[in-house]
Amino acid sequence: MTDAPVRGTTAPPPADAPDPRRAVPRTDAVLADPRLAEAAHRLGRALVKRAVVDAQQQARAGAIPPTEVADAALAALPRTATRLRPVLNATGVLLHTNLGRAPLSAAAREALGVAAGTCDVELDLTTGARGRRGAGVLDALLGAVPGAAAAHVANNGAAALALVAATLAGGKEIVVSRGELVEIGDGFRIPDLLESTGARLREVGTTNRTHLADYARALGPETGFVLKVHPSNFTVSGFTSEVGPEELAGLGVPVVADIGSGLLTPHPLLPDEPDAAGMLARGATLVTASGDKLLGGPQAGLVLGGAGEGAELVERVRRFPLARAMRVDKLTLAALEATLRGPGTPVRAALEAPVEDLRRRAERLAAQLGEVAEAVDSVSTVGGGGAPGVTLPSAAVALPERFAAALRAGDPAVLGRLEGGRCLLDLRALDPADDAALAAAVAAVET
Repeated sequence: MTDAPVRGTTAPPPADAPDPRRAVPRTDAVLADPRLAEAAHRLGRALVKRAVVDAQQQARAGAIPPTEVADAALAALPRTATRLRPVLNATGVLLHTNLGRAPLSAAAREALGVAAGTCDVELDLTTGARGRRGAGVLDALLGAVPGAAAAHVANNGAAALALVAATLAGGKEIVVSRGELVEIGDGFRIPDLLESTGARLREVGTTNRTHLADYARALGPETGFVLKVHPSNFTVSGFTSEVGPEELAGLGVPVVADIGSGLLTPHPLLPDEPDAAGMLARGATLVTASGDKLLGGPQAGLVLGGAGEGAELVERVRRFPLARAMRVDKLTLAALEATLRGPGTPVRAALEAPVEDLRRRAERLAAQLGEVAEAVDSVSTVGGGGAPGVTLPSAAVALPERFAAALRAGDPAVLGRLEGGRCLLDLRALDPADDAALAAAVAAVET
């Protein structure tokens, strides 16, 4: 007589029972599945093989039947060979840093396809000799910024400013107001960035008030330039005073204006946001800015100079040895040129979208989604270090808070914002062409 198994446990299989793990198909047999063979051609054999091995482990652990190994491996594969996933931006933040800031225009995306192969990035096809790198984007920049006589492109906005500092003030002093020594995100601070180039900071004025005399007293033989930094992620109000580039230009040293947001010319909805053309016209010698903010292009750093001294300094920046380390690739050059020459960008369309249109979209979506959804008024922001304090009227679809996590896990992922115990899907930063995908994503959570 044999002992009965203890209640709550599973009796071990008979000694002569076949091991179910032997039924798990071999790796080469699974990889021979036509669906996985096609995936290996598209995604690479190594990535597909990892998915197969993981599925085999699931089968050995009893999580799936051995007959489903190929299906499980196929389901685990990404759409592309990158781990990046598309996300619908329903946060109401036009330039969301965690989502890559500016979405590229259709023209810029098409240009990426041209540049992805071999192209004449640094070749004169007429002569067959070496050509000027990025000639197209430099010409486009000069055409887009009235008053600019020379331009240079680095790999991001911080790099543009650091390159200017290293070129003009390495071993020298940069005179800057204490109220403009900002932190730009992820713990990075303008003072640390500038000092890393070998420059020394000469701080003047106070947090809330700086006068022309403060700058004048700080100048001397060791002055490399005067720096004007736009506080693009905060505002200071009340008893304040600052000095503009038109006054600083009379001090007899170069004036560098870091405007950050990449607005090239004035925009009526952003009257307090400095633009590159305006700063040059007001006396700045050089202007630095980002390409992936209000300009609506790829990540890039812009250095712009006016005629005369400004153009001469841009050439010095271009020839400085560190410029090679901060050089942009052909993909950035192509996307940036197409952004400048092509039709309006998604960022500009989102910024200028009439709130009445947004409300109509929200009402249509809410009606389509049923009782779980409600069309509500909302408030959007520019974000991404641009137009601090500026709010834009918007409209959103309000859902129960529980939708937020499920929408982030969907395909495509949807990022909304939590407000007042609800998940708001703000439509200002979302392309109208993506409304159907948004509705489908919400409906998928319900099912």
